[in-house]
Order: sequence, then C-alpha cells, then structure tokens
Amino acid sequence: MAFIQTTDDLGFKFELADRPRRIVSLVPSWTETLFAFGAAEEIVGVTRFCVEPAERTAAVPKIGGTKNPDLKAIGELEPDVVIANAEENRREDIEKLRAAGSAVFTTYSRTVGGAVEAILKLGAVVGRPAEAGAMAREIVREVSVIETGLGAWSRLRFRVFCPIWKNPWMAFNADTYAHDVLRMLGFNNIFAAAGERYPRVTLDEALELKPDFVLLPSEPYEFGQKDVEELKPMLPPALSRRVVLIDGRDLHWYGAHMAGGLNRLAALLARVRAASV
Repeated sequence: MAFIQTTDDLGFKFELADRPRRIVSLVPSWTETLFAFGAAEEIVGVTRFCVEPAERTAAVPKIGGTKNPDLKAIGELEPDVVIANAEENRREDIEKLRAAGSAVFTTYSRTVGGAVEAILKLGAVVGRPAEAGAMAREIVREVSVIETGLGAWSRLRFRVFCPIWKNPWMAFNADTYAHDVLRMLGFNNIFAAAGERYPRVTLDEALELKPDFVLLPSEPYEFGQKDVEELKPMLPPALSRRVVLIDGRDLHWYGAHMAGGLNRLAALLARVRAASV
C-alpha cells in the first residue's frame, strides 16, 4: 500500500511508497513552511532564494535558483520528493526532473483559499498532516478576523495599482494569489481584467484606470524609497501622496508566512486607508 496517492495542482498523479526522508524544495515560501512543519531533518536541498528561516536554511545545500536549478545537483541528492510551484519554477525543469525519475509535487495557488488547501496537501505529502492542519486553521481564523474587521470598507473599496516590476512596468490580473490577497483586504486591483496573468503595462494605462493608491512591493522587483521619489512627480498630486511601500513577502508568499504576513499587510493598509479619508 502506498504512503500517499494524490494529484498535484497541475493534474499530475503523485504517489510515494513511503514517507519522504529526503526533500528538495524549489519554492522559498514552501521551504519556510516545511521547516514550520518540523521537517528540518528531511530537507536536503533548497534554492538560494530560500532564506527563511535564515538560521536553518543557511546550512542546507543550495541547488541554484528557482528559475535555473541545478538539475544534476538535485539528482545527486537523491530526493524522495521535490516540491515545486508552477509560477516559481519553469515547466521544462519540472518535466526534466520527472523524466529523470524524481517525484515532483507541484502547487499552483491562485487564491487565499487555494493556498490553504495547498498547505494541507503539502502536509499530507511530507507526512505532517497534523502540523499542516493546525497551520491551515490558524490562517483561516486570521483571514476571518481580517475580513470581519473591514466593516464598511468591504463595500467602499479603493482602487490600487500594484506593479510587480518596472522597466517595463508589470502588474497582475484576477487569476493570481496577490490579487486575491488585495481583494480579501478590501481593495480592487485595477488590472484585474487584464488578458494576461502578468501583463506588461504603462504608467499612462495605469493612470487611465484611476487608482486611489499605488502599492510598491519589495518582491519580485525590490521597490524602495528611491522608486517612490522617482514615481511621485509622474503622478497626479492626490495620488502622489498615496504611494506606499509594502513587504512583497506579505503579498506573495503563502504557507507559514500567511498568518503573520496577511495580518501585517492588513494593519498597514488599514492605517493607510484611514489616513486618506
């Protein structure tokens, strides 16, 4: 009898004969989550972008980046399972790992609820269902508190331009986890209806959609105060006073980061919203 039989988020059948003893993670947020599950002893390889928890990931062998993993090094680690993500990692790398005989479990979370479900599935795959269940319940409770606390703001939604890159500017549409986070926090993403999930846009196009705020996350592009100062003169006066730097991990990371990250982002944006009226 197999240890687990399931289907990953890309529809691939996934089966392990035994609980995995050697895990390679190609996803920074899932690496943090695996450590939170208590699976430190099983983690034998991570990417150089897997930096949380810092004191634990520093000692784990690095197998390249999320977009350019060292497939040979991964094979030499002889993992029982490789944890991947359809957005973080390239399909061709996932396919090559499968072709080489690695069991690859791929997630593809595009909503807050989907991310919670992925936590439960990941916990089952690595033999930590109780830990995953406790984490999922905590996140569901925190999300409920956040949504209840919105009150009238759930109906009076501000519009936001939240780029993820510049030169060229890039945004995200409604079929993304970041969009659902902003929705849950009571904001409307101005590029929700874009035909591409991560469209290239211009600042003029963004301004035509009349955003009330500009949110600049620190990931994947590392927006900082210099970017704020460069952007302000290009904006209408009222909007130039509503440019806010946010933690990109709080917006984009799922798993163990969610409870604290969503709370921090909710508190920050509540203050920003209150100061604008």
